[in-house]
Amino acid sequence: MSDNWVRACAIDDVDEEDVIRFDHNGQTFAIYRSPDDEFFATDGLCTHEKIHLADGLVMDDIIECPKHNGRFSYKTGQAKGAPVCVNLKTYPVKVEAGDVFIGLE
Repeated sequence: MSDNWVRACAIDDVDEEDVIRFDHNGQTFAIYRSPDDEFFATDGLCTHEKIHLADGLVMDDIIECPKHNGRFSYKTGQAKGAPVCVNLKTYPVKVEAGDVFIGLE
């Protein structure tokens, strides 16, 4: 686990089965809320053409890039559909007192 936790948002900022963008120190992240009310975090840009994933579509545990419809598992970062072939980096997440934190190295 990380020793450097950064507040990304309030839990109410992310609807169930949705994603939001979070920028910190020049880096973009995507924060997801699963249908099971769990939170996840990945890099915020598609590994194919650096498009913001927060503009994409969330279905179950998949984020679909809005440009070329490449798909990733937001839980594992695994590339799931062409044209993406490079996995997303994922980050640990914790929820405390109504806020979502991501662990950065």
